[in-house]
Amino acid sequence: MLEHLHIKNVALIKESEISFGEGLNILTGETGAGKSMVIDSLQFALGGRAGKDFLRHGEKQASVEALFAMQSEALQEKLEESGIQPEEDGSVLITRTLSEAGKSVCRVNGSTVTVGMLREIAEDLIDIYGQHEHQSLLNPSRHIRLLDRFCGVGFGDAMEEYKKSYHALKELEKQLQSLMGDESQREQRMDILQFQKEELEAGELRLGEEEDLLEQKKRLSSMEKLMRLTRESLALLYDGENMMPSACDQLGDALAKLQEAADYDNSLNAFADALADAYAAVEDTARELKREAEKQENDPDALEEIEERLQLIYKLKRKYGGSVEAALAFYDKVVQELDFLSNSNEKVAELTLEKEKEQKKLAVAAEKLSALRRSTAQQVAAQIEASLKDMEMKDARFHIQIDEKNDWTADGKDKVEFLISANAGENLKPLAKIASGGEMSRVMLALKTVLVDADEIGTFIFDEIDTGVSGRTARKVGEKMRFLGSKRQILCITHLPQIAAMADQHFLIEKESSDGETTTQVTPLEGEGSVLEVARLMGGSDVTETTLAAARELIAEK
Repeated sequence: MLEHLHIKNVALIKESEISFGEGLNILTGETGAGKSMVIDSLQFALGGRAGKDFLRHGEKQASVEALFAMQSEALQEKLEESGIQPEEDGSVLITRTLSEAGKSVCRVNGSTVTVGMLREIAEDLIDIYGQHEHQSLLNPSRHIRLLDRFCGVGFGDAMEEYKKSYHALKELEKQLQSLMGDESQREQRMDILQFQKEELEAGELRLGEEEDLLEQKKRLSSMEKLMRLTRESLALLYDGENMMPSACDQLGDALAKLQEAADYDNSLNAFADALADAYAAVEDTARELKREAEKQENDPDALEEIEERLQLIYKLKRKYGGSVEAALAFYDKVVQELDFLSNSNEKVAELTLEKEKEQKKLAVAAEKLSALRRSTAQQVAAQIEASLKDMEMKDARFHIQIDEKNDWTADGKDKVEFLISANAGENLKPLAKIASGGEMSRVMLALKTVLVDADEIGTFIFDEIDTGVSGRTARKVGEKMRFLGSKRQILCITHLPQIAAMADQHFLIEKESSDGETTTQVTPLEGEGSVLEVARLMGGSDVTETTLAAARELIAEK
């Protein structure tokens, strides 16, 4: 839903803030006051083109901001695909500026986007009648999507069954293509796979080996220093050095003297026992260290072998995924594909049989979709014809044509298009071929009224919906607009009092001149203000008590 629109320096609009509400928002005003400029500004914000007179005379930049409350899941997906996150309250703020040099900048929630991205996002925000790039109902490619939403709960299950079979068939066709393609390409592919398989097998990669080798490399790289420190430590502990007794010798002498002293003083026994334990521990450590030192050997060849092995591991990691785990997984895939291609003849026969079975299953699923669509199409067409008759198009015929495509697509094998005959004796033709503006207005309104629950777009805009409509038909159009407003947000520019009287929110657009400057103002109307404007629409500039009373009665009847 469009919540707020801020327009600055656009044509006659110097600056205007408009807060729209739910339901039917009516915009009225004198001819030339700038009503369509409000819609043109919104269209510009949503990616539309701006004419040469769009920028207000004398200004350097025009800007339009449109704030939406997000409702559509399709819109949510589009924003996420574009890397745009909604605000915390779920709103979407679109801003677009136009410089005097003709350059525009588009932003969605502060993120800069291209005009193309903006238009794609706008498709799920607003449907503007009168601007073909936003008319979803005039786009035949969207007709099947609209029809499908009327087909009931069972249709969803049928579509799920169809899509499952469709994707399975596509996968089988892909596999067959890889087997039955160019023979030379197939041989080249097998040569590459065989080389990769042999290279990985020769590498004999093992999980954890790299870490073990790095630890060994660290140890061997420092072996000379390690041997020196071990032997110096052993000399100090056990062998002695430079005519100096070892730590064990000195501890032994100290223990002997302390034990002799304990013969004279029993209190020294505890110290002697403790020193005996320490002596035994140091002696055991010295013996173990000596055995370890005897095993130490500086082996440059072993270090070179480790370096070569590590380089091979690094090479295979770079080529096949960046890690040993990835390289091993790549090897498994190579083996599988090589086996697949090596047994191609058997595989082709097997896959061809599976494809034929899947095609039969898909044909049944597609026919189920078609049957549901044909049945629903008749019901929807009847509802639209009834809605057209309500608006004085008594001879109108509406038909939903379902043809069979040459091949299956993601949504079935049906081509759906809405056709209409507006008058007796006319042939059915596409909606875009309707010639009369009044007929087009009523057809679009009838379609919107019936299809509203199938359309995810939250805001519909009708610019001059009353073209070619008057009298009793105008009242019928107003009632349809009122009904549509109960389902969606509607913005409608109108000259008809019968439609204006149905407003949930009413805005007056008028032109003012002051100090040699002309500006367009947008004013929300309530109560008597709305009555006065409806009366003006009924009787022109000469508003009387009679027209005021008629306006109040018209509003009261809504």
